[in-house]
Amino acid sequence: MQTPPPPSPRTEVRRKSDRADYDRATIEAIVDEALICTIAFQHGGSVHCLPTSCWRTGDHLYIHGANNSRMAQALLAGECSVCIAHLDGLVLARSAFHHSMNFRSVVIYGRFEEVVDPDYKLAAFNAFVDFVSPGRSTLVREPSAAEISGTKLLRISLHEAAAKMRSGGVIDADDDMAVPVWAGVVPLAFRAGEPERDAACRNDALPSLPIFLKP
Repeated sequence: MQTPPPPSPRTEVRRKSDRADYDRATIEAIVDEALICTIAFQHGGSVHCLPTSCWRTGDHLYIHGANNSRMAQALLAGECSVCIAHLDGLVLARSAFHHSMNFRSVVIYGRFEEVVDPDYKLAAFNAFVDFVSPGRSTLVREPSAAEISGTKLLRISLHEAAAKMRSGGVIDADDDMAVPVWAGVVPLAFRAGEPERDAACRNDALPSLPIFLKP
């Protein structure tokens, strides 16, 4: 199926454009497996690139931070780009030049906006907790009014976004096929380890996990 056109000139993937996908469902699927995103922005005459936790609700990617956060202040003052990437495999070829990696990535362009309504913020924070551990927001203490007011909630639209992916095996030149070395793909996966219970915890029920973290 043919991908839709890029939503803006700056989202157009120019190198290896056959790996690009501008379909919203594809973009959301990649975003929905991300616990961390990386945001590039300008502040104080310099370019910064920082990781932060994230989650999606509807048409927006959400992040949160302290009210006096330098990054939050910069994101509200100007445009930025957000990157999410998943590494799915090492592609080991017969020549050094043709080694590659299988991956899925999304880049979002735009400007963050602040969400200030306390009820909306509470719902968004609960959605984040449930994204990290489904159903957990009903088991833990809710954020207090002071905690909600002391935390900035920012969101950016997914309207101006592009996905880029690689999958498949080795692509070697014909002249390299006789090189006597192992070639193929080493799959990689993001998986949860054995939970480590806090020393003061008296509850033996293990937490639920996002489906993309399960073995």
